[in-house]
Amino acid sequence: MRIAQIAPLFESVPPRLYGGTERVVSYLTETLVSMGHDVTLFASGDSVTRARLAPCLPRALRLDGRSHLHLVPHLLEMEEIFRRHAEFDVMHFHTDPVHFPFARRHPTPHVTTFHGRLDFPELALLMREYQEMPVVSISDAQRTPLPSARWQATVHHGLPLDLLRFHPGPGRYLAFLGRISPEKRCDRAIEIAKRLGERLCIAAKVDPADEVYYEEQIRPLMAHPLIEYLGEIGECEKNEFLGQATALLCPIDWPEPFGLVMIEAMACGTPVVAFRGGSVPEVVDPGVTGYIVDSLDDAVRATVAAAKLDRRRCRQHFERRFSADRMAQDYLAVYERLVRVAPPEEPMEMSYG
Repeated sequence: MRIAQIAPLFESVPPRLYGGTERVVSYLTETLVSMGHDVTLFASGDSVTRARLAPCLPRALRLDGRSHLHLVPHLLEMEEIFRRHAEFDVMHFHTDPVHFPFARRHPTPHVTTFHGRLDFPELALLMREYQEMPVVSISDAQRTPLPSARWQATVHHGLPLDLLRFHPGPGRYLAFLGRISPEKRCDRAIEIAKRLGERLCIAAKVDPADEVYYEEQIRPLMAHPLIEYLGEIGECEKNEFLGQATALLCPIDWPEPFGLVMIEAMACGTPVVAFRGGSVPEVVDPGVTGYIVDSLDDAVRATVAAAKLDRRRCRQHFERRFSADRMAQDYLAVYERLVRVAPPEEPMEMSYG
């Protein structure tokens, strides 16, 4: 099958540091190539792939630092993709809805994976206009705000089985990995560690939008001797960071769309203690890969219990449910269905008045 994978341009594919969407696009792209499919990846020019790379700008926006109008390079990316639409059997977008006006006017089958939260009123308005757009969710919980969208499937994320190796433990610290932001609640992780008298290592980025929150709410808490802030880490450092942890703390306070870090920890054999929200009940198997909690008191007790879980069983559960091969097969089923039912129509002419 001739497949176009269209990535956002904020990070390279795969990203050098933080970047969940681009990471998933990379895993999916490389797995489809391994399966023998003809894949073209539309992404920044500093991306690395075994697929055919179609660079849409020389360097990812986050690292380039020159573009203040992020919509512009993404619109140019869409122009290039739809100029070449006839080259593909199916086009898979990971770019939110920026391509919807283009896709409506071209016959090539396409699908969009939503990677973020969907509980925004403006998005509901948009989806009412573009209700014919086929979309995929990354958890059942994610699609709750848009029940009438044209959902094709829920496809949970997956990782290559050889990406992160199993660590038999025991761990040496509690871990927090991701972003420091109000919804990720790093402050809860710090409180859990303090109550237990356990060391907490924090590997997290701070987005510009969250700098005031970090300086005022989180940075003062890091003065405690049990807390170690490592800053943002790259993919090559993640294996040791997660694998050496007793448990990963995910004390979220928002409708988490998926939570890639949870299955990354499981791949290392490291159990997860996560607050209930969004996708968490779909990802964490209580008593096997960790625990789901509803309060700080619950989290403290669960973190103690998580240290006693069978880490090998945690890894085996990851292999059964969250492999990149399973993810790719799920998407292929979506592609094949869309190609099979695609109407043989000509593209609509775009009128500019």
